[in-house]
Amino acid sequence: MGLLIRHGTIVTADARYRADLYAEGETVTRIGAGLDAPPDAEVVDATGKLIFPGFIDPHVHVHLPFMGTCAKDTHATASVAALVGGTTTYIEMCCPTRNDDAPAAYQLWKTKAAGNSACDYAFHMSVTRHDAATDAQLGEIVADGTASFKIYLAYQGSSGVDDGELYRILRLAKRLGAITVGHCENAVIVEHRQQELLALGRTGPEWHEPSRPEVVEAEGTNRFATFLEATGAAGCVAHVSCESALERAVAARSRGVRLWIEAVVPHLLLDRAYAERPGVDGMKYIMSPPLRDRRNQKPLWDALAQGLIDTVATDHCPLDTAQKLRGADAFPLIPNGLAGIEDRVNLLWTYGVERGRLDLHRFVDAASTRPARLFGLFPRKGTIAVGSDADLVVYDPQWRGVVSARSQLCNSDYNPFEGFPVAGRPSVVTVRGRVQVRDGRFVGQPGRGRMLRREPAYF
Repeated sequence: MGLLIRHGTIVTADARYRADLYAEGETVTRIGAGLDAPPDAEVVDATGKLIFPGFIDPHVHVHLPFMGTCAKDTHATASVAALVGGTTTYIEMCCPTRNDDAPAAYQLWKTKAAGNSACDYAFHMSVTRHDAATDAQLGEIVADGTASFKIYLAYQGSSGVDDGELYRILRLAKRLGAITVGHCENAVIVEHRQQELLALGRTGPEWHEPSRPEVVEAEGTNRFATFLEATGAAGCVAHVSCESALERAVAARSRGVRLWIEAVVPHLLLDRAYAERPGVDGMKYIMSPPLRDRRNQKPLWDALAQGLIDTVATDHCPLDTAQKLRGADAFPLIPNGLAGIEDRVNLLWTYGVERGRLDLHRFVDAASTRPARLFGLFPRKGTIAVGSDADLVVYDPQWRGVVSARSQLCNSDYNPFEGFPVAGRPSVVTVRGRVQVRDGRFVGQPGRGRMLRREPAYF
């Protein structure tokens, strides 16, 4: 059965125009004025609404054993939350520890997702050590369609890599054509600062940010860029949170380093004052890199508007209050992570486009098109064109609401954006031509999602 969307305004990263759109066999087959359709086609009236390409979240955690606990979502819950929020594809971090077998971990993550996700998905493979077996193992993983890596310059002893490993991993990535996403902090400084603060009796969540201050992220970003430059590899700095780290990344790119930059919604809208609340109210806002001083938000928004920041993700990692309380006596034990996959698009629209911080086309580019280009999904994903997958978001800019844990679909007992007004939401969301969401409710097929295999880019 086909799908006809009538009377809407199609918006992509570089165009805006009134047209009808017809999809059949999972892809867009016709775009034009006054299209007709077979009698059995499903028809969506998009009068007064915008039609966007399905949004892509390039940085999420669904299955994540971490810091003695595990993220709360399943692929069933996370994918439905994503779809209701307009995200039709997510890229999940496969995150083994240094002690895990990488191929076994990769198969575990694939098994967790297969048949359970309601939207399409892909993976970044975290490389948490480099030994004699690594090159062959990662070669097989790239051949399987996971053509991007993740490395941590934090979390020493669990998932972080040292400089020697970093060099060898990036050399391998260059050879395989994989892009490497980097969590950029200085693990040694963080560990020492944590111990110094605890020795002074500074145990609360308000000390999390001072234990890994902006200079720590700036150094990690500069080091990652230096290693990319030395190896000729391509990389993306994950979740840039502060102006000083942003400056290091932009400077590296200006001298020819193959480097892209990701921001996440919490750093654009929340600040360190949230994590300085007493007790568990502050613990709820612990993530790494931490929420920063509010003065960093304008430089991040400005860089996003200019295209210096390429993508906006979430680093989605839902936890509940009881899990956060694991660190009640010592802030380094507070599990890191905030939810966001359900609210990213509406928040970026409301506080970006509606507030005049972000051009409409840059909004589509940052939240859909550029992630697709960067991670090997374009033009199948990330745009509206004949032959592209019919992942579509019919968006109602007149809808008004408020973010609330009471109505969220993400599997957490709180929402970090609780009480934030939103001015717009998806009214219809499709995955490969099938309606999965109507008016804020999931009405589609559980398990419809497929793993997206991506070809190496040979950057």
